[in-house]
Amino acid sequence: MNELLLRLSVLPRRIKQLVLLVADAVAMPCLFLFVYAVRLDDFSILALTKIELYPILISILCITVFVCCGIYRAVIRAFDESFLHDLILAVLIIVMMLLALSISNIVFIPHSVPFFFGFLIFLWVWSTRSLIRWVVRKTFNIEAGCRRVAIYGAGSAGRQLLAAIRASHEYHAVVFFDDSPSLMYTTVIGLRVYSGCDFESVYHKFNLDEVLIALPSASKSRQREVVELLEPFKIPVRTLPGLMDLVGGQVSISDIREIDIVDLLGRDLVPPIRELLLKNIQDKTVLVTGAGGSIGSELCRQIVKLHPKTLILLEQSEYALYQIEQELKATSEVPLVVIMGSVLKEHRLKSIMQEYDVKTVYHAAAYKHVPLVEVNPFEGIINNTIGTARCAKAALEAKVETFVLISTDKAVRPTNIMGATKRLAELVCQAYATISGSDTQFSMVRFGNVLGSSGSVIPLFKKQLAKGGPLTVTDPEMTRYFMTIPEAAQLVLQAGAMGTGGDVFLLDMGEPVKIVDLAKKMILLSGLSIHDTHHSGDIEIQFTGLRPGEKLYEELLIDAAIVEKTAHTLIMRSKEKYFSMAEIDEMLEIMLEASRDHDVDKALAQIEKFVDGYKRSQIYS
Repeated sequence: MNELLLRLSVLPRRIKQLVLLVADAVAMPCLFLFVYAVRLDDFSILALTKIELYPILISILCITVFVCCGIYRAVIRAFDESFLHDLILAVLIIVMMLLALSISNIVFIPHSVPFFFGFLIFLWVWSTRSLIRWVVRKTFNIEAGCRRVAIYGAGSAGRQLLAAIRASHEYHAVVFFDDSPSLMYTTVIGLRVYSGCDFESVYHKFNLDEVLIALPSASKSRQREVVELLEPFKIPVRTLPGLMDLVGGQVSISDIREIDIVDLLGRDLVPPIRELLLKNIQDKTVLVTGAGGSIGSELCRQIVKLHPKTLILLEQSEYALYQIEQELKATSEVPLVVIMGSVLKEHRLKSIMQEYDVKTVYHAAAYKHVPLVEVNPFEGIINNTIGTARCAKAALEAKVETFVLISTDKAVRPTNIMGATKRLAELVCQAYATISGSDTQFSMVRFGNVLGSSGSVIPLFKKQLAKGGPLTVTDPEMTRYFMTIPEAAQLVLQAGAMGTGGDVFLLDMGEPVKIVDLAKKMILLSGLSIHDTHHSGDIEIQFTGLRPGEKLYEELLIDAAIVEKTAHTLIMRSKEKYFSMAEIDEMLEIMLEASRDHDVDKALAQIEKFVDGYKRSQIYS
């Protein structure tokens, strides 16, 4: 039987429609005769022969109306409310036409017959299609071995997801979970709704393979609560994207994706201050250095939404520049100027800024991978510090209005060269801000790790999970602040608009996260278990020890006493120690000499002189 049904299912759609049409054409006269006989209370052949050609005409009428109302256009395996609306409309038309014929006495049809006949038409069409769908679904479920899933969220998105699942062969939804009192322990579209607290008993009862979270409008904290509830069961969890990411608000199978740790670590966005977003961008030419990097590319995505006059992308990586250019061209009509080059070429930078009348510069170009910069110190010094100085000088001479340096929490009391070079870059911008008569306003925005950036721990963990582990963590006590890239970029744009000259802006990073806890959560989200001395699970976590220059904890402030609030709840301003332009110029000259001579001690001596709290890593001590 299964083989026969499978063969029928692959017939051309026209053949399937013809089969249904023929079945309906045969059924309509039979239904009409039955209704007529009931009305006359006479089931004898003699009584039924008195109605002559009525059944044939009725069949033609019904089929014609069905075709006009699109009854045969519906896909049986996916019919839904729209099909119900079409069917009701078709039945009403048929009933009204028969009733008109009955009232006008054109033909003899008792007045009650059209209503009873209409009810039977609806019952026939709906029940036959439902039966076909049920048989086909059962058949395909057996053949495809569908995963038994629970849907967490019985609201609008959950109901749409259930409809999409029922039209597919990938999943077999067996139960809803929802903590809304109005939905708890009810039945929604044929599935029982249970409370999240009942998950343990329901999980074993239905032998669930997976949970699909359908809470696109829920807050980040609510989503975290649901995931934490499911974690002990080591069951794969997938989710739907947020409402803003669902095209037209409609849910389809393709929208289901792996739940990302970013969804759980990220915070609910604080509404941006529109005036701050627009201040340095709208109708202005904007330059982004490092435009192909994690932060630089996200800045570009956000900037084009704010209608700049022109956006200039500066990037030394050909591939990264090509990628962001193609993406922006596909999503925006803002004029783009794509420049492949380095921030070390001061004269080239100045000519670009003057030629295009650049008003705002977001300086995101930097080497940021701590261990790599630690063993390549002069690359970090030249690119991060000297590069910032040359970019800032070019902006000053080109009379750029606003220059915003993208900095890092690793610049605070650094134990690595990368963080030290970023602190020196801050000092460079602070020194330029002290130049009297300057037309350029310099400011810096300092924040911690962004989720999913290149070199971030999360992409590394994903690769290690895909290979079956182990997940490598440097130290059990290692903690970091995390923020999503879009949130960081949005706050950078707003912070830069609040600068008055020499400001260091700090972004509220929320609560720090232990990296080992992050690793455990990613393992559990994958439906796997942790392997350690107490459990013989799937994935092991290995501790590798701190790498050169790494700190257990990161900080955002050099001196907490000099921090003040701003107009934005997640942005703080700090007035920190700075040096004169003469001192900075001397430091830069010495750094260049050290670089030419490859004199590490000479360079580190300058870092120790200018960067508060800097401590050399073991490889240079």
